[in-house]
Amino acid sequence: MDYFLIILGGLLLLTGLVGAVMPIIPGPPISFFGVLAIHFSSWVEVPTKWLWILGIAALVITILDYIIPSYFSKKYGAHWFSSLLAFAGMLVGLLFPPLGLIIGPFIGALIGEIIIGRAFEQGIKSAWATFLGFIFSTMLKLMYAFIAIVIIVKFRVDESVVVAALSHAG
Repeated sequence: MDYFLIILGGLLLLTGLVGAVMPIIPGPPISFFGVLAIHFSSWVEVPTKWLWILGIAALVITILDYIIPSYFSKKYGAHWFSSLLAFAGMLVGLLFPPLGLIIGPFIGALIGEIIIGRAFEQGIKSAWATFLGFIFSTMLKLMYAFIAIVIIVKFRVDESVVVAALSHAG
């Protein structure tokens, strides 16, 4: 059962890392379930405090992932249609990773602004805001994924060091 939990946890952590940049995959919750799976093995025990912190952070970041791009778009006056086309651009960008994931939302938002009749300068401003929201949200999810992996490694290494020290002490 331990091997199953460790492999499952590792796969979930890697999927969570991929989900940080792929908009269809909810990265932080998947990373959290990876930490939980490994925690329930005998390989490493993550303190309960850290499980709570990671769980709440996964929930907050997942919610913010939907709010941040909208906030940036609204702040710079982007039309809802531009936000919709930014999302469509992101989906098309999946076909051309990694550059497509970065440029796709920008181009989608710019096309949306032009279609609704806004000036090109306003379109660039709105597209830039949409792009910044996407990048900020992605960076937040990437940080979470890396922190989840580092926590597993940290508590595994700390545990190994203690066991090794105890075995040499006697």
